[in-house]
Amino acid sequence: MAHFSTNGSETTVVGHSVGRKDTSLKVTGHAKYTDDEIESDMLHAALLTSPHAHARILSMDRRRALQAPGVRAVLFGTDCPNHTGDPLADRPILAIDTVRYAGEPVAIVIADEFHQAAAALASIDVVYAPLPVVQSPKAAYEPNAPLLHPDVHTYRRNRAEANPIPGTNIATHVPIRKGHPDDVWASCDVIAEVEVSFPQAHHAYMETPAIIAEIDPDGEMHITTSTQSPFTIPSLIHETFDVNPSQVRVHVPFVGGGFGGKSSPYLEPLVVAASKAVGGRKVKLRCEREHAMQTLPCHIGLEAKVRLGAKRDGRFVAVDITYWFDGGAYADRAVIVTRAAVQDCTGPYRIPHVRCDGFCMYTNHPPATAYRGFGHPEETFVIERAVDVLARQLHLDPLEIRRLNAIRTGDSTPTQTLLTGGRVGNVPGCIDHLKKLMEWDGRAVRREGSRIIAKGMCCSWKTSSTPPNASSGAIVRVNEDSTVTLLSGVVEIGQGTKTALAQMVAEVFAMSVDRVHVVLEVDTKEEPEHWKTVASRGTLLAGNAAVRAAIDAVRQLQETAAIVFQCRPSDVRISNGVASCAHEEKAIPIGDFKNGYAFPDGRSVGRMVIGRGSYTIEDVTPLDPETGRGSPGPEWTVAAQGVEIEYRPADCTYRVLRAFSVIDAGKVIHPALALGQVKGAMNMGLSLASREGYVYSGRGVVTNPQFRVYPIHRYGDQPEYHVVFLETPDEHAPWGLRGLGEHGLIGMPAALASALSNALGVDVNEMPMTSELLWRIQTGG
Repeated sequence: MAHFSTNGSETTVVGHSVGRKDTSLKVTGHAKYTDDEIESDMLHAALLTSPHAHARILSMDRRRALQAPGVRAVLFGTDCPNHTGDPLADRPILAIDTVRYAGEPVAIVIADEFHQAAAALASIDVVYAPLPVVQSPKAAYEPNAPLLHPDVHTYRRNRAEANPIPGTNIATHVPIRKGHPDDVWASCDVIAEVEVSFPQAHHAYMETPAIIAEIDPDGEMHITTSTQSPFTIPSLIHETFDVNPSQVRVHVPFVGGGFGGKSSPYLEPLVVAASKAVGGRKVKLRCEREHAMQTLPCHIGLEAKVRLGAKRDGRFVAVDITYWFDGGAYADRAVIVTRAAVQDCTGPYRIPHVRCDGFCMYTNHPPATAYRGFGHPEETFVIERAVDVLARQLHLDPLEIRRLNAIRTGDSTPTQTLLTGGRVGNVPGCIDHLKKLMEWDGRAVRREGSRIIAKGMCCSWKTSSTPPNASSGAIVRVNEDSTVTLLSGVVEIGQGTKTALAQMVAEVFAMSVDRVHVVLEVDTKEEPEHWKTVASRGTLLAGNAAVRAAIDAVRQLQETAAIVFQCRPSDVRISNGVASCAHEEKAIPIGDFKNGYAFPDGRSVGRMVIGRGSYTIEDVTPLDPETGRGSPGPEWTVAAQGVEIEYRPADCTYRVLRAFSVIDAGKVIHPALALGQVKGAMNMGLSLASREGYVYSGRGVVTNPQFRVYPIHRYGDQPEYHVVFLETPDEHAPWGLRGLGEHGLIGMPAALASALSNALGVDVNEMPMTSELLWRIQTGG
């Protein structure tokens, strides 16, 4: 039998930087994305969207559009009245009698050419009757607010993940109750109270989504799409159209970024409906940037309040938090984002008494979905603003108060999960390294002429929010040329996961990673299922599966080679593409064993080598609906982060000079990829915090749906990035690795708010932190 350890073992491939598996295809332009697929007989679709954020549809007329050149079909909501959505099926494929956000699809035109479909949109006559618009999640919470989903009690839902309250705009309510939070406030020497807010925002992926759907004569549906979750689509199509999931085949070519924005299928049911309307022909829908920003799900918005109580020495006693998340017009993943924020609401701190209520509210804004960090940049911003205020009230060093209260092994989370066996990283260690990295001497502010140089910091953590059955499978094949091929359902969205998986397989086979091939595209009928490419879980779920598949393949090789060498399987060594045994001088290429081994006289032994591996997440349980008690994830990756800024009071402008991240990664599989992931995430967090956010008109319309007026970080905006990794292993993961892809982002908004608050001498509790906002705070303007 094969014996291989991934914990604490010396490595030759894992932990080293190697060439990415997708590099040559991408840099040469050979990588094909969904929108690159063009066929002469392909039909094209265009969407008509609502100009109103909330309105009744009084009438719709498609007759003129059907007479337009090239038009094959025009669909309205009444043509496909099915509701869709996961975990709450609250959304019609096309609006039927009511539109609930500006940008909601109300019709789709299918034509021979895209320009014909787009031109025909103007020929569709729609008459609306505007309704009151709800733009604030707190306003939506008020008892007299217009009711956006009066039939919410009739919607199909996953009861473990969505808890809508009929007669309100609450799409879900997630409570946390730990200790005795209502009884201990009198024992607190100091209480900090803070309110924070920020708007929805765009994911800013480079590739805007595109979907192609076709239905074979035998009823099999073929969907090609830019998604992070291909294996969820067959079930969604089944629930929406009552089609067997086995009849749905999903193909995912290269994906140009997602950051959570492509984690839940949104337009796929609509394109399937379009294909059905034209007899199953292939139909393609591509989104322009404006559609991506006005129609597709976005980063969630938030209004929140927090009370944090402590003893005079700085020890935290109790916290009371209320989140009102702006989930937009339809629930999508916003209800799960709400739960994710609530379950980790304290940040990586030991707080014995916790009361937290998370409300995901319906508003007349675009729907919200997963965004890099999945609720944790949001909860971190909330709790860290309170920690800074409390430190100031107690006249304590903001770094030391964080170290004093840092959560440790043996403590419990807000959901009362006991943190043992490496389930949490080293928070005090991260803080100590941050202190050195940012040269912290206790002074947050210094003046240099007309400039103020200010520092700010925060701590953060994140677990995965995966369901208890989140699984991944892998297959490893041995090839005739003594290379191996890995098949995994992970979607390569730019994060380099498939390169990391190849490293793990190479480590098991003791061979160069160049000899491990990976299939970069995903086909749900060919690759083993992988839950979703989200939540920084790729290397945990797929990594465990790939390692097990590789070990299984090595075991099969050893068993066959042992017969050939006349030795025990445990004496067979697989290394550098050959099998050898100490009792024999000769070595045999492993490719000779791929279909069993044939002796010179024609006899054969063994069988085809197909390594199989799978992994289902462990130690995860649902949260109790009354107390929130449960285990939401297998481990917590922790970090300490900071920024140093230059602020000019004369015109309220600033720039970030340096940004710092110390992250306990468990084990760094690929140092260069890890560094790139973290620096990219830090950039994304600073961009989100400093300048991003949808600006709505008084009628609820997004007014900045283009990069011309939505100013993400550009070349030249970057500060110096300083990154350090600690390695406290997680016993459940290969080589003790922890999730890493999101964690560079999580604390950046909170750290920037800390620095700006120090520079202004006034709390900055809103995002985006633009110069205009700072001017208003500083002058009361």
